[in-house]
Amino acid sequence: MTAIVGLLRKGAVYIGGDSAGVSGMNLSVRADTKVFRNGAYLFGFTTSFRMGQLIRYSLAPSAPKGDLDRFMTTTFVDALRDCLKSGGYARKEEEQEMGGTFLVGVRGRLFVIHDDYQVGKAADGFAAVGCGDQVALGALFATAGRGMKPRARVRLALRAAERFSAGVRGPFVCLSLRS
Repeated sequence: MTAIVGLLRKGAVYIGGDSAGVSGMNLSVRADTKVFRNGAYLFGFTTSFRMGQLIRYSLAPSAPKGDLDRFMTTTFVDALRDCLKSGGYARKEEEQEMGGTFLVGVRGRLFVIHDDYQVGKAADGFAAVGCGDQVALGALFATAGRGMKPRARVRLALRAAERFSAGVRGPFVCLSLRS
């Protein structure tokens, strides 16, 4: 459970996330953040803190080269799969390999990596994942073109998700990465 929000603005990627750790009906506020930098990348994860820890501390993604879409769907995803497998996190369901869901910003672009390792790009310049994603997306849509600063939009989307989703809690973290 969580809300991770990503936003593109003038060559920069902003990713914000909440601090909830949820297990069944139990919720804890975690000090280890779901949003972080790793090399040339900015990440925000949902699904599992273990997956996030592996991406943060074990994944050693190479700097992107050439066509960024091709790089992300091949070289980056291959490195991610290897990292999650060697860390004991990747799993198989009906012979299909599964990972987790997260946002990644690199070179002024925002990608959504889904649990089946597909790489998505939002057409609207923003994306959200986690149990609060729909509320956050609504807030981002409603604030487009209103002159708000990017961090303010991200934080507003996270506050809206916290208000209307039981699995989202502050404090919120928002980082940015310029291309």
